[in-house]
Amino acid sequence: MLPFEPNTLCSKAGSNFLSKMPRVVSNQRHKFENDELFRKLSRECEIKYTGFRDRPVEERQLRFQTECREGHADIAFVPTGTNLHLNFLSNPWSDKAEDRVATQDYVDFDRESGKVHLKSQFIMNGVCVVWRGWIDLNRLDGVGCLEFDVERAEVEDTLLREQIDQYNRQLRDFEDRQRQYHEEQERRAEAEAEGSMYMPPEK
Repeated sequence: MLPFEPNTLCSKAGSNFLSKMPRVVSNQRHKFENDELFRKLSRECEIKYTGFRDRPVEERQLRFQTECREGHADIAFVPTGTNLHLNFLSNPWSDKAEDRVATQDYVDFDRESGKVHLKSQFIMNGVCVVWRGWIDLNRLDGVGCLEFDVERAEVEDTLLREQIDQYNRQLRDFEDRQRQYHEEQERRAEAEAEGSMYMPPEK
């Protein structure tokens, strides 16, 4: 008889599926427009820098500007209490570190005196979004909101469809291997049964 292997097959399939979980939901725009949290965050509201709250104001101001120039900061939506660690980097989806830099499109200290205008792209709860806002460099508060990221959503939708197709192919292959294994098991069992029926009597 063949060795018993279904657990091995299951573990291989399971690990492949779990290691490639989809990054976005199937209908991003619908979720963005109808989810209560997104509806609240898509309206302009008060935001605050939340980093280093235990430090003096002057130090926090300096650290905030330094973090912005480095391309990141911790920001909170005051009305909802939603805290986000934002990255202000161009091409944040690239695997190359040299592509992910804080350009003026994402961190702009020059647009208004005493303020920094910021932009961040990311996936939140399965939806591609753009965070836009400005923060007063002295008060460390300002105004911001989320927008639906149409261009990135299209890219991620394409990746999701490809991923689902790959899952389906893997599942079909797995089921085919399972079926072939069980058919082979049955054939061997039948052959052994037939052989035992026609064994010559012992002398």
